[in-house]
This record gives sequence, structure tokens and C-alpha cells, in this order.
Amino acid sequence: MRKYSYLAALLFALVLGGVAGAQFPVLDAIADKVIQKYQSSNCEQLWQQKGQPKPPMEQKAIQMLRNEPQMRLAFINKVAAPIANKMFECGMIP
Repeated sequence: MRKYSYLAALLFALVLGGVAGAQFPVLDAIADKVIQKYQSSNCEQLWQQKGQPKPPMEQKAIQMLRNEPQMRLAFINKVAAPIANKMFECGMIP
């Protein structure tokens, strides 16, 4: 859980720091860590984490992604396939 909070803090710092441009190198690093989390977690761990509340920093990072379409697009384009594949393997999506 702390690892995930760390990722949220990095994302939040990225947004507050005003990183602009076509690429988001820190966001790419965060996305890589999120992908690693899903790939290294077993299905039981993912099911347990699904219903738990998000830490405040993670909630802020998620809100920032909601408010920054370009950053959100870059993040989702990177993490979507690996996360969806793991969720499919775990029966979390049809």
C-alpha cells in the first residue's frame, strides 16, 4: 500500500511541478510501477485491494488525472493493456 501511495505522491508532484509537453517522463515511471504492481500481484491480492479506500495522496493524483486530459491519456495508454490482461486472468472483467 505504501508503494502505491509513493506512486500517487510522485504523480501529484508531477502535476504541481507543471511538467508540460508531449511526454511525461515521471508519469511514465509511475505507470511502469503501476504495471509492475499488477504483474507481480496475485489475483487474491488484487481482489483484496479492490474494495479498500484509497490514501489521500492517491485520491489527489486520481483527481489530477481527471483534470488533465493529456496526462490521463498518456497514463491510460501505457497501463491499460497490462492491467486489463491481469484483470481478465483474475476474473475481474468478463
